[in-house]
Amino acid sequence: MRIVLGVSGGIAAYKSAELARALIQNGHEVQAVLTHSAAEFITPLTFASLTGRKVITDLFDSANPMEHIAVAQESDLVLVAPATANVLARFAHGLADDFLSTLYFAFRGPVVLAPAMNNNMWEHEAVQVNLETLRRRGHTIVDPGSGFLACGSIGPGRLAETDKIVDAVERALTPPVADLDGETVLITAGPTQEPLDPVRYLSNRSSGKMGYALAQAAVDRGAQVILVSGPVALNPPKGVEVIHVRTAAEMREAVFANLEPATVVIKCAAVADFRPSVESKQKIKKTSARVSLELEPTPDILAELGRKRGDRLLIGFAAETENLETEARRKLETKNCDMVVANLVGKSETGFESDSNEVVLALRTGETIPLPRASKREIADQILGQVLKLRRDLIAKQ
Repeated sequence: MRIVLGVSGGIAAYKSAELARALIQNGHEVQAVLTHSAAEFITPLTFASLTGRKVITDLFDSANPMEHIAVAQESDLVLVAPATANVLARFAHGLADDFLSTLYFAFRGPVVLAPAMNNNMWEHEAVQVNLETLRRRGHTIVDPGSGFLACGSIGPGRLAETDKIVDAVERALTPPVADLDGETVLITAGPTQEPLDPVRYLSNRSSGKMGYALAQAAVDRGAQVILVSGPVALNPPKGVEVIHVRTAAEMREAVFANLEPATVVIKCAAVADFRPSVESKQKIKKTSARVSLELEPTPDILAELGRKRGDRLLIGFAAETENLETEARRKLETKNCDMVVANLVGKSETGFESDSNEVVLALRTGETIPLPRASKREIADQILGQVLKLRRDLIAKQ
């Protein structure tokens, strides 16, 4: 496949050289297009050496005045990494005054954008509105990671890791397989928050990324998807019906209100196990005295689903700190699931808040399938592959 790698003017431009190399190693041809600002951060010669192709930096540096049209017609995908706030705005509002922007508007294939900028810029309303406009056009946005930024700030804005961007490119180039067409998948995601008083609550570190990845993967494979989401800082997956809840009780109510059409239920949410027995109507003031909390169990949604599942497939999740396979198998039996997806939490590279995961699948068939570390979207597709096999087996027995 021929990929246009657009590089715009940000400090993360130096990372695009490694991105070009990774794409070439995956068997793609790469045509680099640098904005004038990008050339201030990294030289065109770097990309010419890596790609073996002329690097385009100017709308008028070619004998062919229609080169932007020719490149657009010859290419299979446009990737812009890093995509600055300026480039996002020009794409969103139809401004075409350099080679990259004119090529973008002449191109009719998949577009992948990997933004990178200061955290305050990333969070600005104008940037988020522009991103939403581009998402509605069907473009893939590879959200930036969080961490220490070049400006000295700490927060979201750093260019996503190379493997995450390459993964998004490969997915965009792969025609979706509608193997879940006709299925309605009910997914829960994120944490719940159990209020202690009007200010405080009990919760956990779940980011919702795994559940949202499952929802997007399922809809991409042709399923109707209902996502019941606890409080998360994520954009709604495209094409998914999202129901926002806060507490375990609200999540239970939403799940059973939407259970009837579901053929597959995936309980990915990290539901709080306990809640305060009494919620104070006023803020509990800090004093020097010790405070004791009385906790009571929250509804066990997965166990109740296990009793009322009917002929649906039921997939549970287990976040564990030890004895992973044993605990996964125990939960499979006690909750009456068809499969339990278990992962060890507490590791920085996988699990809660991470973009990657590493899990073990415990199946009703007796199989135990380890899935090595990969992006949560890749893990989601592998989980759905097993769901599809279980669903086919279930239909065959009916």
